[in-house]
Amino acid sequence: MGELDDTVAVITGAARGQGRSHAVALAEQGADIVAVDICADIDAIPYALGTKTDLDETARLVRHAGGRVVPVVADVRDLAQLQAGVRAAIDELGEIDIVIANAGVVAIGDTETHSEPVFTTIVDTNLKGVWHTLLATVPSIIRKGRGGSVVMVSSAQGLTGRGGDGSAAMFAYAASKHGVVGLMRSAANAYAQHKIRVNAVHPSGVATPMILNDFVANRMIDNPNPAVSQTLLPGVPLVEARDVTEAVLWLVGPRSRYVTGVSIPVDAGHVVM
Repeated sequence: MGELDDTVAVITGAARGQGRSHAVALAEQGADIVAVDICADIDAIPYALGTKTDLDETARLVRHAGGRVVPVVADVRDLAQLQAGVRAAIDELGEIDIVIANAGVVAIGDTETHSEPVFTTIVDTNLKGVWHTLLATVPSIIRKGRGGSVVMVSSAQGLTGRGGDGSAAMFAYAASKHGVVGLMRSAANAYAQHKIRVNAVHPSGVATPMILNDFVANRMIDNPNPAVSQTLLPGVPLVEARDVTEAVLWLVGPRSRYVTGVSIPVDAGHVVM
């Protein structure tokens, strides 16, 4: 028996990294998973994003953990596309209990200061995409009528301006992740009447392909950015996806049943330096 038996969870950005970690861990606790990912690169983002092969591997791992899964290829920037994918998954798995709005992009090391495509892409994915995720999923939780939990994956950069370098990329990332906090707090109030809890987690740099890629590595050699590497605890340059997952598991489960409207850093002390 798992803490999440008889639940359905929607996870965006599920093809790899944090999203995959969350999907597998929730399945191990009994949840069925709607695994959403764009499965395509974005021109303004300077590293490769997850692929359909990656999403299929997440689905395989979820099934191996004992969960049912519906992979959904959808861009969180496209509300109609996201809604259609979620509706199809509901037809197969049933109404939703849990939402993890995890999809996000960054362009650490891109020092261009006036790139509107970079700024717009990051904000549209990291902030508008979270709003779209709420619109596509919360009505299902309300229909189900037994409450639920929404976790928004923000960032340590949603709690501090450390690492700002004047670039469009870092301005957009910090602004979008701060915006997630406002969205979370507003949603916690809006959905409380339906017994839906809404919270945010705030990782510092996480050892996933978003950070561990050639573009970031090459740029960081020449221009180290403290938004990635500064932590209070020694020897922790990056946290692991599983560390974030542990916080997510607590927030979506019964042990946090009275916790809503809060921001939880998972950052080895990044925001208190």
